[in-house]
Amino acid sequence: MFKIIHSVFSEQECLQIRRQLEQGEWTDGAATAGSLARQVKQNLQLDDASELARALSRQVEKRLLKTESFVSAALPNYFYPPKFNLYQNGGFYGAHVDNAILNHPYSGEKLRADLSATLFLNDPDSYVGGELQIDTGMGVQEIKLKAGDMVLYDSGALHQVLPVTEGQRIASFMWIQSLIQDSKARSMLYQLDQSIQSLRRQLNDSQQHDDVLQLTELYHNLLRYWTQ
Repeated sequence: MFKIIHSVFSEQECLQIRRQLEQGEWTDGAATAGSLARQVKQNLQLDDASELARALSRQVEKRLLKTESFVSAALPNYFYPPKFNLYQNGGFYGAHVDNAILNHPYSGEKLRADLSATLFLNDPDSYVGGELQIDTGMGVQEIKLKAGDMVLYDSGALHQVLPVTEGQRIASFMWIQSLIQDSKARSMLYQLDQSIQSLRRQLNDSQQHDDVLQLTELYHNLLRYWTQ
């Protein structure tokens, strides 16, 4: 899966988040990377143990669960609490694949990383470099979005963040365990849901039309069949 989700937060909301982040304590991002990724990671991360990090993490997670396009695409079951990073002064993150299994920092439970997401918190014209390159299997996508936009992609995809040579790149990043482990099944459910929503709009938002009811029945039965 590869999807851009626009306007998760408004520009004003992103500004408020950045102002809060200015008061935060930043630590070496390499400390949280795996043994291989640590060798190619040079950035800063907000201290996860701080009350600020937890509050902002809850804010992001709560907003995403209210964002219909995200819920439709990800079908989230569990979140690894959203984290925050900062790239500056040549900071980068070389090519890597995210860990398949993560330990939840608060509960200690195991979480399967099905999807990864980056939520951009400042505008692309405020820094040079910092493009997120993702190998989708159908070519490399280069992502640099406006503040408040997010990219969602398979955690198994090879990706990297190019060096930030001027300014600062500030973002939130996270992993999601989906209700649907199989990426192809999840993509088909997303396409079906989008078709249902499109049909409803064509029918003036009718939920009782026979075609809408039949497709909705199919969607929920497939969701029930594939849910872990």
